Amino acid sequence: MRFIFAPEVEHYLIELVEILFHKEYFGFYEDADEYVTSLVTDITTSLSSKQKKTAPEYFSTYGKDLYYSVFKKNNHTQWYVFFNLENDIYYIRYIGNNHMVSQHLS
Repeated sequence: MRFIFAPEVEHYLIELVEILFHKEYFGFYEDADEYVTSLVTDITTSLSSKQKKTAPEYFSTYGKDLYYSVFKKNNHTQWYVFFNLENDIYYIRYIGNNHMVSQHLS
């Protein structure tokens, strides 16, 4: 199985490190970087075994026929990973947390 992150997702993950550090969610840049690296590792090691749900129409701007799975990183934050799956290839199209995504899920 393979995982391909859309260029927009790769850009967001790089930006996320900066956001987490500058908004002081983490006191050290290295800790913010480790958090994002850990999220990517979780995705690539466990997405295939997670329950997947069909994404609501709202998320079709990121692609057609999307699924999503949830990754809980702590008591306050869950990450929603939106993807297509074909021939054992996971194409990651969008990643957002519960603060940005949950109101659009039924």
